[in-house]
Amino acid sequence: MTLADFTGPGLIIPQLRGQDVATVIQELSKVLQQEGRVPDLLPFYNAALNREFLGGTDWETGIAFPHARLAGVKEVSFALGRGSKPLAWRARAIGSVKLVFLIAVPATDSTQYLSVISGLARLAKQSQLVEKLCTAQETFQMFEVLQQIALRTGSAVLSGTKTATQ
Repeated sequence: MTLADFTGPGLIIPQLRGQDVATVIQELSKVLQQEGRVPDLLPFYNAALNREFLGGTDWETGIAFPHARLAGVKEVSFALGRGSKPLAWRARAIGSVKLVFLIAVPATDSTQYLSVISGLARLAKQSQLVEKLCTAQETFQMFEVLQQIALRTGSAVLSGTKTATQ
């Protein structure tokens, strides 16, 4: 499995309209709801926004990972949005955010969520792939970048039949 298995082209917005935390989370929540990944827009949006205000999820690499855990969510998935210009994510933010991954998590899931978060963290550390996401001309190019990040659970890589020891 790769990061791409938890999203889809319909969940990628290559040019966000929103310019702040609330409008970007709303925009990404809408596509998650439209694609059937979250059942109700308002509860998910409120949960994600409240979680973000508790502690910002932005990294120095210009990426933010807001998320919400809700009972109505059936499987871990995420929407990806890219700002046309850097977003001022929080008042005390270290830098500005260019990429936002809004993650929807079932209330009872932790295994897949941790695999996805781990994959996103590895992506954030690979500056060449982050740059490809930032410069991709279209949604499908962004999706192809996500296909390059294999997910791991324990010692196994969830892409193909390889394990970490092979």
